[in-house]
Amino acid sequence: MEYVKLGATGLDVSKLVLGCMTFGEPSRGTHPWTLPEAESRPIIRRAIEAGINFFDTANMYSDGTSEEIVGRALRDFAKRDEVVIATKVFYRMRPGPNGAGLSRKAIMTDIDQSLKRLGTDYVDLYQIHRWDYHTPLEETLEALHDVVKAGKARYIGASSMFAWQFAKALYTSRQHGWTRFVSMQNHLNLLYREEEREMLPLCEAEGIAVIPWSPLARGRLTRNWDESSSRQQSDEVGQRLYDATVDADRAVVEAVAAIAAARNVPRAQVALAWVAQKRGVT
Repeated sequence: MEYVKLGATGLDVSKLVLGCMTFGEPSRGTHPWTLPEAESRPIIRRAIEAGINFFDTANMYSDGTSEEIVGRALRDFAKRDEVVIATKVFYRMRPGPNGAGLSRKAIMTDIDQSLKRLGTDYVDLYQIHRWDYHTPLEETLEALHDVVKAGKARYIGASSMFAWQFAKALYTSRQHGWTRFVSMQNHLNLLYREEEREMLPLCEAEGIAVIPWSPLARGRLTRNWDESSSRQQSDEVGQRLYDATVDADRAVVEAVAAIAAARNVPRAQVALAWVAQKRGVT
């Protein structure tokens, strides 16, 4: 396994990250296609055996059960100081006021709940899952700074926002002397390349790690165009992401299949290799 620095930090992470949204109790949350614990654990164990030390989850994945499954597996299969655990905050975790978002109250509550589910005293990377249009940016950034200073997170990162928003957050943190975002987890794959326009150049200029999500386009890049899966049929988010561009996407999917066949490798390997070689991608 190849290891690289996480952006401008001194933290070594595996070139491949194991995304953990697939792990969780299917009856919980909004992802009925997830793998329950018994099916998730062998995958996590195999990742560790292959040298992967970077695991990314979120509090809202399967109503918190992804964090629970990942936490138990990592405690059983690895030492805490040998793995890098990343999770996220933003989406609703409880009913009523302050049950979601990036207010100081929500962040302070949710970090403690994530640590409890993961069974650890700290996370290595605490990420804001989305931009909060209803909370002052300064409130969010100062709360994240305090989470780091309290020892509950080693670094902070961001995910899925416009480049101008991320630039504003970086500038605001620098202006106040607060802990700065070290990573951006953005949507990037052969079917969605918008991030090449502004976000990737911004991250490269600022020394920010880029950790793309959905590099396989929800599996579309791994199978024949006419094939489907239970996830594709029930994943409303995935349908919104790609259903508007089916004509253009089909040609890309078929090109990936042709390259994979010519090289006698899985299609997923081709799709991942394309993302991994992108300039600026961690």
